[in-house]
Amino acid sequence: RDLQDEGVLTKERKGLARVGALPHVTVLDIFDRDADGVLLARPTEHTANGPPPIVSIRLSRSGSGPAPGIGDRVLAKTFPADDTNVALGGPAYTGRVVKIFEKRTDAVLGVFRILQDGTFRIEPVERRQPELIVDKEFQNGAKNGDLVEVEPARASRYGLPRAKVLNVLGSLTSEKAVSMIAIHAHDIPHIFPADVIAESEAVKPATLDHREDWRDLPLITIDPADAKDHDDAVFATPDLDEKNPGGVVATVAIADVAAYVRYGTALDREALKRGNSVYFPDRVVPMLPERISNDLCSLREGQDRPALAVRMVFSAEGRKLRHSFHRVMMKSAAKLAYQQAQAAIDGAPDDKTGPILKTVLKPLWDAYAILKRGRDGRQPLELDLPERKIVLKPDGTVDRVIVPDRLDAHKLIEEFMIQANVAAAETLEAKKQELVYRVHDAPSLAKQESLREFLQTLGLSLARGAQMQPSQFNGILDRVRGADNEGLVNEVVLRSQSQAEYSPKNIGHFGLNLRRYAHFTSPIRRYADLIVHRGLIAALGLGPGGLTQDEAARLEDVAVLISGTERRAMAAERDTVDRLIAAYLAERVDDRFDARISGVTKSGLFVQLPQYGADGFIPVSTLNGDYYIYDETARSLFGERSGKGYQLADRVEVRLIEVAPMAGAMRFEMLTDPKPLPGSKRSFHKAKGRARASQSRPGSRGRRR
Repeated sequence: RDLQDEGVLTKERKGLARVGALPHVTVLDIFDRDADGVLLARPTEHTANGPPPIVSIRLSRSGSGPAPGIGDRVLAKTFPADDTNVALGGPAYTGRVVKIFEKRTDAVLGVFRILQDGTFRIEPVERRQPELIVDKEFQNGAKNGDLVEVEPARASRYGLPRAKVLNVLGSLTSEKAVSMIAIHAHDIPHIFPADVIAESEAVKPATLDHREDWRDLPLITIDPADAKDHDDAVFATPDLDEKNPGGVVATVAIADVAAYVRYGTALDREALKRGNSVYFPDRVVPMLPERISNDLCSLREGQDRPALAVRMVFSAEGRKLRHSFHRVMMKSAAKLAYQQAQAAIDGAPDDKTGPILKTVLKPLWDAYAILKRGRDGRQPLELDLPERKIVLKPDGTVDRVIVPDRLDAHKLIEEFMIQANVAAAETLEAKKQELVYRVHDAPSLAKQESLREFLQTLGLSLARGAQMQPSQFNGILDRVRGADNEGLVNEVVLRSQSQAEYSPKNIGHFGLNLRRYAHFTSPIRRYADLIVHRGLIAALGLGPGGLTQDEAARLEDVAVLISGTERRAMAAERDTVDRLIAAYLAERVDDRFDARISGVTKSGLFVQLPQYGADGFIPVSTLNGDYYIYDETARSLFGERSGKGYQLADRVEVRLIEVAPMAGAMRFEMLTDPKPLPGSKRSFHKAKGRARASQSRPGSRGRRR
């Protein structure tokens, strides 16, 4: 009845069904993934003769529905699969999850500890879980400091619950240990199966068959100094066509991964399962084995490598006139780091950059100046949000946190890659070839209105219009550049944006202000790019390894899967950084820090330490002297009596009170007095009304003193 009230179930007329057929709506247990990464389930109850039918779970393309996993019990709508699929041994049904009844709770991830009295404890990774006792007979070979997976027993009435060790995942006393927690917590595949390794080792280097010979073209790679795989190379020259005065020809060559990773192979299935490489401060979990990613496909200096290249012609104003794709054999003329290339342009060339300064580097920078004119005219969203990088010691702990300089060398490569991605999408569309777009929707109307109300509290206006444009946001950002609230406005504009994803249906890319966009330039680390490469090979008749009809028919499901693996990677990377920083600051409890408010909720304030890029929490119950009201419009907590309070992006001083390194969590105490809030009086009565409605809710009241 509850499900009926929720609209999940509806009454239907009774009808006939074949014996053993699944109901249209039924309860399923998800038990595994197939070779393509699709979740597989069985009916919880099955009374017919024979084994229960297998159901392949199809995820919502929008990503808005429930996110099930292995071990979950779900309510799903089921549909008979295509007869051809069943005849080939595929699942008999497909299912769409409408509700998750039970999330898997049997296993707990934690650190095995041996106490001074010789007893064993599990310190769970999740902070909200209690410690667990492990009896000696259930130790399963675990040692002090090991990351383990345990199965909790039924909780006793008194004392801590008990558990038994199921798996020892590794030691946290070794290097590269912190990322292991995120790898296992987020279920990221990190060990290549034997058949995948065998297949990669058996691959033969590509030949000149079906390729143009570009080995004399001085393409170069420009990457981070510590990069191990190099999947893009660039070159530029003035356009000699008299009809295009001042124009340039920009060339981007991308590693031809499709030459080695063919659809349906073990390599391909594992790459799809991973979806993308995952980058932690202490390790990389690659999408492809090293034999492919760091050797055969890496555009190493002085070595023949297969590539898929695009040659683009731009006018002097930065408008692209035409482009063409080529399957080539290339040889990188130089492997450069960003800082190395930039130093050469800035007047300090070294032994490697000096000989190619006039012939290669300066033409690249001249071409970038022209492409930048086109970018400036396009007006993509220009947020100013510095990125931080963790530098580790040899033992895997944090040495320091830095904010790398944003060089023109970075911007050059970024713009060359964007233009190559656009060219790929345009060609595939023109050839009517199926593809996976990189799409980014405009902010929802609700988010636009919320942002508009917030900006009004700062005396800023955001015009209403039929279609929002990035230039409107840029106008706001320009108005606050250099002002005290610049960081606040950048943060709120960022949070108003939609999340980019992959889709076979094009809606454009709002942030880049592009009508069509696809990922083409990183097939070593993103499966989406490999799909685009295969599409180009098929559409242009460039030889073997093109997109097959079977693969094209599955692009909607693949887009959902790789959008999910991308979000999984981002969450795992973020969690690892949080744990590393928390461990780094664990010895500094009671120290004072300069901080910035990075989030405001009715239960308290999230604060970020700009020096480290780390976040912690200040509970509203610890804010003294007033009854604090949450003003959603102004992104603030302010006192009912004083009208003073704290707002998103405020700079404050805080004291570190508690650190939980395994959870990556920190709790702070506010040391800065509340300030008068511009705009809080205008939204005071609205916020006060909302607050009174939730006065009885926990976490909404600060202490009165």
